[in-house]
Amino acid sequence: MKKLIAIALLTGLSLAIATGCRTSTPVHNVQDATVVTNSDKPASVDDVKKAILRAGATLGWNMKEEKAGHIIGTIHLRKHMAQVDIKYNTKSYSITYRDSQNLNYDGTNIHGNYNGWVQRLQQNIQSQLNMM
Repeated sequence: MKKLIAIALLTGLSLAIATGCRTSTPVHNVQDATVVTNSDKPASVDDVKKAILRAGATLGWNMKEEKAGHIIGTIHLRKHMAQVDIKYNTKSYSITYRDSQNLNYDGTNIHGNYNGWVQRLQQNIQSQLNMM
């Protein structure tokens, strides 16, 4: 019985090492997050754009304006790359998956670190908006 338990534990440990203990989770997209500022006046489109650009830059994202109301954010960490579409207006913004490399994206799930990067980006965007 002890041998059987030891074999099972070693097999589980071997599988964990072989997969690098990576966990895949469903891709986290931010849909229509409300633009909230500490000002009495509503934010302009330019205010929202600047907040998004500053938020991404402070976290190491390369932010590129694709067209009015649409920014593409790209982050490179070690051998990983993640890219998101950020669409915005004066009332809301959305952050959605665009592309990735070395994050095991399968069409639904992705490496858990990706979701953390997107959540920090969203939090930082909101912080930038609150400073207006």
